Amino acid sequence: MKMVFGKLGSGLRRLGVLLRAAGWASLLGIIEIVQSKRGRRMLALVTLAAITVGMITARPIRSISPGEAAVRVNRMTGAVTVLQEGWVFVLPLVHEFRTYPLRDQIYSPKQSARASGEAPYQSLEGLSIGVDVSVRWAIDPEHMTATARMMPGELTRELVVPAADGILHKTFAQHTVREIFATKRGEIQKSIEDELRAAIKNDGVLIRSVAIGNVDLPAQYRAGLEALLNEELSSDKMRFTLELKEKMIKQTELEAEADKVRREKAAEAAGAEEVIAAKSKSEAMQHILPLKEKEIEQRRLEAEAGKIVRIKEAEGNADARRIEAGGEADSRKKLADSDAYRLEVTGKATSEQMAREAALIAKNPLLIQKTLADKLSDKIQVVIAPPEAGFFAAGLLGHTPAQAPAPAAHGEE
Repeated sequence: MKMVFGKLGSGLRRLGVLLRAAGWASLLGIIEIVQSKRGRRMLALVTLAAITVGMITARPIRSISPGEAAVRVNRMTGAVTVLQEGWVFVLPLVHEFRTYPLRDQIYSPKQSARASGEAPYQSLEGLSIGVDVSVRWAIDPEHMTATARMMPGELTRELVVPAADGILHKTFAQHTVREIFATKRGEIQKSIEDELRAAIKNDGVLIRSVAIGNVDLPAQYRAGLEALLNEELSSDKMRFTLELKEKMIKQTELEAEADKVRREKAAEAAGAEEVIAAKSKSEAMQHILPLKEKEIEQRRLEAEAGKIVRIKEAEGNADARRIEAGGEADSRKKLADSDAYRLEVTGKATSEQMAREAALIAKNPLLIQKTLADKLSDKIQVVIAPPEAGFFAAGLLGHTPAQAPAPAAHGEE
């Protein structure tokens, strides 16, 4: 109520200033208007200045930043309007304008974070302790319209802080230091969060989470508590060690029994396998012996068949060799006959040729010299001389006639 009356008084003072400025401006304007044109211009300027001063003082246009929401309450009608970011019009003396952040906010009571602080918490034993608590909260935008009339201007100071401090002090006073410090920290944190959420949910405030951090204890109590916790940890460790040893012994016994059973089962299985193998061998021998006899008989028959095959092959090879020998003899006989026939025909042809050559030489004695000259070289030019001149190549043949005059004429290339 004091805040409302204070704002109402401030608005009335601003309105009084505006009225006085408007009155003086009207008076001067009337005077100038009556007197001259210059006065009218002055009246317009003063009026414009008065309007500007009124706009600056009353701030009828407000801005809502991103991440914020505003509540505009009409004092005359009681209507409540929730406004989002942007520009809004606020009429002085008519509207009441309040802005609230929509982002998550953190409240952490610093005065209660230390055991030696201004307002430490009290445990169930009556011991002063400090707890670092962080309360993360935000305004519920869906319920702002319904709760705008009851929503205070300073949510953190007027709503969140009293509710959080009351629940924190009450909850910590219900637990011992040991529970707060070690054993039930999670349960205490969940209890505070649920209770605080339910307490201020209807006021349009959402509790996101509550976190309990460091717990500050008096030095002597902290040392004693740590020693006690160490002893308990040692005791728990010893208990767990003994339980582990017992379990290991039990495990060893079970493993030994399992190994014994496994060996017995393996021996029984091996004996059963040997019995089954012996039975199988006995049964197999009953079938194998007839098969062996049949196999021996088969091999004997195969040997006889192989002997007969080899005999037949030998007879066939002998017949083939006899046939080949007869054929080879026939071919050699035919070759000999053909050679004899060829020699006979060749000899007859040679004799006839020699007879013809003898008759030709008898008719032409110089033909011998020409033939010899042709056989000597194709580079020699021969001139045939009469027989009286003698044989020019008599020296080449190795005999010299009684009278061998030089040839009539010959030439060399």
